[in-house]
Amino acid sequence: MAVLHNRVSQKELKERLYQETESRTTISFYQYFFIEDAQQFRDELYKSLNELKVFGRIYIAHEGINAQISVPQNNFEALKNYLHSIEALKEVRLNVAVDDDGKSFWVLKIKVRDKIVADGIADPAFDMRNKGRYVNAEEFNKLTEKRDTIVVDMRNHYEYEVGHFKDAIEIPSDTFREQLPMSAEMLNEKKDANIIMYCTGGIRCEKASAYLLHKGFKNVYHLEGGIIHYAQQVKEKELENKFIGKNFVFDDRLGERITEDVISKCHQCGKPADTHTNCKNDACHLLFIQCDNCAKKFDGCCSVECQEIYNMPEGEQKQLRKGKMNGMMVFNKSRQRLRPRLGEG
Repeated sequence: MAVLHNRVSQKELKERLYQETESRTTISFYQYFFIEDAQQFRDELYKSLNELKVFGRIYIAHEGINAQISVPQNNFEALKNYLHSIEALKEVRLNVAVDDDGKSFWVLKIKVRDKIVADGIADPAFDMRNKGRYVNAEEFNKLTEKRDTIVVDMRNHYEYEVGHFKDAIEIPSDTFREQLPMSAEMLNEKKDANIIMYCTGGIRCEKASAYLLHKGFKNVYHLEGGIIHYAQQVKEKELENKFIGKNFVFDDRLGERITEDVISKCHQCGKPADTHTNCKNDACHLLFIQCDNCAKKFDGCCSVECQEIYNMPEGEQKQLRKGKMNGMMVFNKSRQRLRPRLGEG
């Protein structure tokens, strides 16, 4: 029987990745479609992708698939052919990373979830088939020239902070499930305006566009393939690039550069910076922006307190972690936690 889960330690897998000689391509894709038996679909997918040496993170639910993966370049065509052989994925768009070092993932994880995007929508009348209209890069640029067009960023605060479209509205919340009702409330007086929603690869803004239509909005669009596809189209067709800064990505890179503009600042010293890092203290792992100087000064930690713990012997660190600073604090990305932790107002 084929192995359907990884059985090797994360440390060893990461070491193997960096020993690979063949280049990898980082890809993201999603598709909303009904999956009757999500577990069976997941197991069949795992066996096929494992054979192609695919690494990454994939979520399967009754509503579809959401994937961020990497594949050896020699297996790219085989992967594409396999995915397109699945009826519901025969025309799925594969978003190839813009700024890729091939070291984005080192293990394959495929999980079954209730939804591929946690949205908090409980209304049985909500229908993903009634979604906004796609716009490509050229259409997006033209539409944003109109006065009655509103561009809405459906990503989290830490994504918006390092890069976004010019004049885009931020929905100031920590989770997508909070953003959906908040976006409808913020735009309530603009139900007849042209509203373009965008996100990293398209999955969140597609659902958000359906949500606004469900709430009575009239002219809702969403950016096809998100920022990743937009950046590729702009380059290929030599269009004006209306995105500034860096595109945050949910893999080991934590970002891909779209333009050279640095629009954010180091959370510790305030100097221009847009490099995200996770605090090196294993009991913290706060996601924050840190410049090179502060990375050296604080040993990659978010505070002096964490730096002191990080430099303790491992045994002492484990003792401190017992029953403390665990649970929701680890890898917490909330703005509420970020500010007091870094001394911001």
